[in-house]
Amino acid sequence: MSDAASIPGAVSPVASPCIGVCRIDPDTGWCLGCLRSLDEIAAWGTLDDAAKRHVLACVALRRVSPR
Repeated sequence: MSDAASIPGAVSPVASPCIGVCRIDPDTGWCLGCLRSLDEIAAWGTLDDAAKRHVLACVALRRVSPR
């Protein structure tokens, strides 16, 4: 089975965690809205679904244990 991200024009089933609050916390380097780093945000569009799920797992850990 192929990954949706590998099909031109397909939409990934892994939704972005962006909530439109796009400000970077200078202490953590994470967005105050979605808790992703600038590198994670920049790479999101090119990541496959497995990598996106990894970022989301990191975000989940940041929510329960900030810094």
